Amino acid sequence: MSFREITMQDVSEVLRRSQAGQSARRIARETGLDRKTVGRYLAEARSQCLVPATVVSEDVARMVGMAVQSRPLLPPSTAWQTLASHRERLRAWLGGNDPLRLVRVHELLVREGINVTYSTLRRYVQRELGWRKKLPTVRLPDPPPGLEAQIDFGLMGTVTDADGKTRRLYVLLVTLSWSRHMFVWPTFHQTTEEVCAGLDAAWRFFGGVPKHVVLDNATAMVMRAGRTDPTLNRSFAEYAEARGFFADTARVRHPKDKARVENQVPYVRERWFAGESLLSDITAIRRHAESWCREVAGARVHGTTRRVPRDVYEAEERSQMLPAPTKPFDVPCWSTAKVHPDHHVQVQKALYSVPTRFIGKTLDIRSDRSTVRMYLGMELVKTHARKAPGQRSTDVNDFPPGKAAWALRDVDAVLRAAGTRGQHVGEYAARLVAGPLPWLKLRQAYGLLRLCERYGEDRVNALCARALAFGVLDVRRIEGMLKDARRAEDEAVADGRVIPLPARFARDASAFTTRPSTTSEPEGARHE
Repeated sequence: MSFREITMQDVSEVLRRSQAGQSARRIARETGLDRKTVGRYLAEARSQCLVPATVVSEDVARMVGMAVQSRPLLPPSTAWQTLASHRERLRAWLGGNDPLRLVRVHELLVREGINVTYSTLRRYVQRELGWRKKLPTVRLPDPPPGLEAQIDFGLMGTVTDADGKTRRLYVLLVTLSWSRHMFVWPTFHQTTEEVCAGLDAAWRFFGGVPKHVVLDNATAMVMRAGRTDPTLNRSFAEYAEARGFFADTARVRHPKDKARVENQVPYVRERWFAGESLLSDITAIRRHAESWCREVAGARVHGTTRRVPRDVYEAEERSQMLPAPTKPFDVPCWSTAKVHPDHHVQVQKALYSVPTRFIGKTLDIRSDRSTVRMYLGMELVKTHARKAPGQRSTDVNDFPPGKAAWALRDVDAVLRAAGTRGQHVGEYAARLVAGPLPWLKLRQAYGLLRLCERYGEDRVNALCARALAFGVLDVRRIEGMLKDARRAEDEAVADGRVIPLPARFARDASAFTTRPSTTSEPEGARHE
């Protein structure tokens, strides 16, 4: 036989029929109650002298019902009493900074010979110690008009493109807390760029921007979630500042923090996406979603407010919103990069120069469509115009004094430096880089200038003159001759022979000419 709960109305009906003179059998038959049950209530009413003269009021029925239905409390079971003797130990195990899991607590109790079931242990700690006891839900009032919007990402399903390829479709939902007016932005990617584009579309759809936005913890908006100190994505933080609203993050695994948008995800999935034949043309999908938000979701009677969201927004909330943006937001990209020994950092596959004193340091890089800015802490280190991948932007002022020409491989600067070392050195350097690919010979030109510093300009000029006369363009051979000359001088000094420094190169370069003279001479003149 099933159990039937006796309500206050049932007790009142039994007492009223008893005052009308009906027997307990008849009352049981006509009310559907058991005759013994009717007898208990009538007996309690007679014991309190409530029938037949007393008027059956609500208080009388309650008094009789509580007297009959009250039961004495049962004594606690043996297992319950056993756990009560270990109350403080259980509190220490389950509390503190490093609490144990309840399964582990049960294992420890069984090990000590305390044989209680896990379900009994769970009921005890929940009832007596308040372990993981759920707090009652308190419904918060709606914020004032224009103050708050809540946003969330939701997965709708898959769509098929013209080539038969399936793609996962997400939506960014934006719900205004006061009017419940909502906007849906379909997307294939959960990136910061898509979030900013979707929110801009939402503000244009609403015709205004709310003052506060409660965020989902997607990495496109929140870099590190936390109960008390969440960290916003730096690019999204700039977007919030540019649009004038304050961003607040919901706690992880606390959907009630943004309940007004959380429960809209299944609604959108069922009423907008399910059963539709949507191709992967994202532009057409977004037009379809915007029309649905305006004509269906915005025109329905909301289940909580019992009002039409679109009408409530136009009448009460639109005037309280901040102005809608008129220009798209240039979403910056923040990254970190270490300055290489060549004074450059790599940003988005392009190279940008940095002053010498920052070599080896890690910089914060902010890059947008037109500008790249580099920061070390609060200091703005360098600003460059944005370059395409594979290109570089180099400022000669970033190099140490006198090193810019070498770093930039400036051919003209090398020729000017060689000309200051002597006529023949300058001519020799000019002959080196005179080909169609002068950069291939720049290292030899650098080496020629270093030889001037190491062995002296006079010696190098004399050898360059000889090499030019013979048509030899090889700096390594000149270096070899200079080394041989220095070795011979060192040996002469060691033997006590003194050789004047220019003695080895005293003869004029014409004495070494082996090519026939271009001027004609009379026959027999050389024999005179």
